[in-house]
Amino acid sequence: MTYKQAQKKYGIQGRSTVLVRLRKHGNLDWSKPALLMKSKSKETPAQKIKRLERELEDEKLRNKILNTMIDISDSQYGTAIRKKYLSQQSNASDKNKK
Repeated sequence: MTYKQAQKKYGIQGRSTVLVRLRKHGNLDWSKPALLMKSKSKETPAQKIKRLERELEDEKLRNKILNTMIDISDSQYGTAIRKKYLSQQSNASDKNKK
């Protein structure tokens, strides 16, 4: 039964009332909304590219924020969160090659 059918059957005026009751008492799994999963599978290639570009920009912004937080922590509290693992790893790999 759709929410519109439930509204008519039980005389409920608000759509959100039906949805709230379904979430509270229904048997559906609301942890993974079906609309999001369906919309991604029906994406055109152009839509997928735009979505992925948005997600990439979001991740770049997140990365920039995290790096700024690390810089602030290092400067204000004298922490050394960033370690030079890459240089240590490259030195170890150079020794293994010889």
